[in-house]
Amino acid sequence: MTNSGKFIVVEGLEGAGKSTVIAAIQRELEEQGHKLKLTREPGGTPMAEAIRECVKHNWENEFVTEQTELLLMYAARSQLVENTIKPALAEGTWVLGDRHDWSSLAYQGGGRQVNRDHLNAIRELTLNGFSPDLTIYLDIDPKVGLVRAASRGELDRIEQSGLAFFERARETYLSLVKRTDSAVLIHAEQSIDKVREDVLIALRKFLGVTQ
Repeated sequence: MTNSGKFIVVEGLEGAGKSTVIAAIQRELEEQGHKLKLTREPGGTPMAEAIRECVKHNWENEFVTEQTELLLMYAARSQLVENTIKPALAEGTWVLGDRHDWSSLAYQGGGRQVNRDHLNAIRELTLNGFSPDLTIYLDIDPKVGLVRAASRGELDRIEQSGLAFFERARETYLSLVKRTDSAVLIHAEQSIDKVREDVLIALRKFLGVTQ
């Protein structure tokens, strides 16, 4: 597995600027000569994309339970990891992910306050310790992020979860960063040029290159 690829994930609340950062990372990795595959969660395979639609849809006459949401997220993640991410890494392709497991820890664990023992049992079943080589977390005040998200158009079901939900999610993200050596926090309320600069500095440190 010496020629295996690396798995890099960008995490953050709504409106944190993940798409812009992912584009910058993609350019850098391709310039460094790495074969690259982009993924998103939930989604990334035909079945996982169908699950994404279920998760984000506004079910007007039906309450989506916290347990259902959690199970759908990990069902989609299992499909993506086993059918796309692991095979790509094994053949030497690098994978750049728009969200991964931390999103469930933050959104379902922190935001929805799902029992952590139950969540960890599902994580163990689906991931069995699989984790990214580098996680870049874009930190933003939920008030600012939600305004940005609303400016993009109609909010989906999860984006409508309310400020307290996203504040709990942010607290979980910050806790995860503090105890994870392979994670970097980027202040996402800076100018986009400064955010991009900070991200590329962190990425190049991970790659072991200077520029």
